[in-house]
Amino acid sequence: RRRVLEASQQLTEIINSETSAESPEPSREAEPADEEESALHCLWVDKFTPRRYMELLSDDYTNRCLLKWLKLWDTVVFGKENAVKKAKPSAEAHPPSNQPKEQQSKWKTKVQLTEEILEAELDQHKRPKYKVALLCGPPGLGKTTLAHVIAKHAGYNAVEMNASDDRSPEVFRTRIEAATQMKSVLGANEKPNCLIIDEIDGAPAASINVLLNIIHHKDGEGEAAAGTGRRRRREGGLLLRPIICICNDQ
Repeated sequence: RRRVLEASQQLTEIINSETSAESPEPSREAEPADEEESALHCLWVDKFTPRRYMELLSDDYTNRCLLKWLKLWDTVVFGKENAVKKAKPSAEAHPPSNQPKEQQSKWKTKVQLTEEILEAELDQHKRPKYKVALLCGPPGLGKTTLAHVIAKHAGYNAVEMNASDDRSPEVFRTRIEAATQMKSVLGANEKPNCLIIDEIDGAPAASINVLLNIIHHKDGEGEAAAGTGRRRRREGGLLLRPIICICNDQ
């Protein structure tokens, strides 16, 4: 009888140990199952959307020009000086005999010419001449995805707003100033904002005028009297963050 009792106890212990060891396995298998279910219910547009610059399939010229324009803000936003490309002295001192100096620019690509034009046109505050980049095209082309990916690639936190949702000019101004004057704090990392205004073609004329006033706002040194000083304080300071606007072809 003792042997039978000992054998039964050993069997119960073995069974209990096996069940306890197998119990956490279903929970581990449940997690991949949940991920598979979420992947199945996810739209293909979100599942296969580009998340890095090298994954973009849009026009390479547009991608590089928008990235170059964003990098021109580095001096104002990040405090970095733009690297100046030095020309090769051998090419300048000894131009090819069969190629005049005026025709050397013809060998530059369209992207290089555009980058040189953008670099040459900086204002006194070292901001680009064009404070807003406009992306236009048919619906579904990937304009919003392009803006988000390049803003992230350039080191910004993309803040998106829909211009057709905010019909009031005051709300429109408040949202623009909040996005262009505040930093986003994500844990220990601090990134400046890049404002992306979608459906700018659906905004009312009053909101467009608000955006133009913010873009063309200048320092009020010696310009303002006592009465206009309060108004300038309400309007905010200079625009020190890039803005990307998106619209559809009409």
